[in-house]
Amino acid sequence: MELCEKVYGLVRKFPQEERYALCDQLRRAVISIPSNIAEGNGRDSRSEYAHFISIARGSLFEVRTQLDLALRFQYVAEKDIPSALIDSISKMLYVMIQKLRG
Repeated sequence: MELCEKVYGLVRKFPQEERYALCDQLRRAVISIPSNIAEGNGRDSRSEYAHFISIARGSLFEVRTQLDLALRFQYVAEKDIPSALIDSISKMLYVMIQKLRG
């Protein structure tokens, strides 16, 4: 949820022409992370849960890539990208996937 809040704050600074492009894509991807975790938690099997955690991790990588693009386009400063939080979430999701599949 914290990452969602941070990304939503960042996209407010993007240029108007990105409102329906990169901004929307970033919002959808970042919302997909906790949404897939929640959906997976409601499933009946560990393998289904692992599948949804894997989707959440993919969305996290999508967010990272889109933030890298925003940096290249100079929409955000590197110091404003929550890299440590993204890395932490990535590790957490990886461990969850391994435990669920193990």
